[in-house]
Amino acid sequence: MLITQIKKKEEILPLANGKTLLIACFGCKEVHFAEKEYEALKVELNNSNLEISGEIVLDYLCNEDYTKKRFELHKNEIETADTIVIFSCGVGVQTFAGLLPGKKVLSGCNTFYLPGFSGFTPSSHDCEQCGECMLGYTVGICPVTACSKGLLNGQCGGAKNGKCEVSKNKECGWERIFKKMTAIKESDSTLKEMIRIRDYKKSQ
Repeated sequence: MLITQIKKKEEILPLANGKTLLIACFGCKEVHFAEKEYEALKVELNNSNLEISGEIVLDYLCNEDYTKKRFELHKNEIETADTIVIFSCGVGVQTFAGLLPGKKVLSGCNTFYLPGFSGFTPSSHDCEQCGECMLGYTVGICPVTACSKGLLNGQCGGAKNGKCEVSKNKECGWERIFKKMTAIKESDSTLKEMIRIRDYKKSQ
């Protein structure tokens, strides 16, 4: 099992820009979602200079086929948003970001591990439940799980033809991150703020 912790507004505001759409996932009971903290953060964000264009409450964002269908119901809201902040576990954020390669997607939560059965996630994405989610800095692609070495400071230099030197059939996670940043014209200046010594105690 796992639990999500809502990020502080100071973690979200520097990364968000333009029309910002909030999406919250309340569906999976394998994940404890902090609804009261989420409501409090919404008030803080609305009182800031951030332009909130709307809010969508969905469930089971980790189910890619299901989420694709839900896109059709909220197509206009999603297409007109400049930034989308996802309040879910890391799998939900990655699934959503993967379906929207041209959008800036941020994580509104940190995900922590809890002992117990986690169920079966219908997704090709994985969440390490590291407790300090970096997806907002890396355009919705997790550097911990997408990189075989779990590097937080960029490419190791061992990739060849876009493939990882550890897992030969795996695409280099950091190349994927930089390709998407280029595609959506996102500056990599914020990556310097992300680089830190990883706190492994949070993922215990």
